[in-house]
Amino acid sequence: MTNYDGLLWSLLLLGPLLLSQRQLHREIQAVFLLITRRSDVALVLFSIIFLPGVLLHELSHFIMALLLQVRTGRFSLVPRSMPNGRLQLGYVETASTDYVRDALIGLAPLLVGSLFVIYVGLYRMGLLAAWDEIMSANTARIGAVLSALPKQPDFWLWFYLTCAVSSTMLPSASDRRAWLPVFVAVIILVLLASIAGAGPWLATNLAPILNKGLRTLAMVMGISIILQFVLLLPVWVIRQLLSRFTGMEVA
Repeated sequence: MTNYDGLLWSLLLLGPLLLSQRQLHREIQAVFLLITRRSDVALVLFSIIFLPGVLLHELSHFIMALLLQVRTGRFSLVPRSMPNGRLQLGYVETASTDYVRDALIGLAPLLVGSLFVIYVGLYRMGLLAAWDEIMSANTARIGAVLSALPKQPDFWLWFYLTCAVSSTMLPSASDRRAWLPVFVAVIILVLLASIAGAGPWLATNLAPILNKGLRTLAMVMGISIILQFVLLLPVWVIRQLLSRFTGMEVA
């Protein structure tokens, strides 16, 4: 392994993760809309399905704000449609502060959600063996390992909770608003340090630590993609059957 494989895997898996999450959300909403024929009821049912993940997401913002001594306002888990057509499942109001604390508050759901996915996915659902086989490209063993997963204690409960959390842990546009200035500042500091002669020290001491963190993030993404695609197939089949039965399609 190199000092950059974590970054490479994270970049490779980000697109599939966004695609699987968006498609899963769309298919679930379509199923509820075909069943109820009412967009407001479908919205409520959709929000209930992902309530554990939304609760953890907003609690992460709230607790991080408290730890950073940033004043908080209203806390809501009531879904609402936004003017831009997007769906907001919950929110926490926080006072405007400096870029660093804003960035950390916005990052909190991804950090907490990643810890949850790693712990539950690897130690409660037994996905560590499956992950090892996938990483080693052992196609002969992948099927056998995956078929044994449902035998884990409380597997389907953990499966549901992990899907709910992994599908809602990605920061929203408002969560990411302070990331660019902080990222630019970090890049400038690293460049200045390299110019000053600290480049070899950074490559030796800082790069491996950062790479380990990115490897962990890549593992979270991989687990999330696997679970979401496993759930996506039956949901898609249900939507297709409902469309045929009702003669209606969701645009």
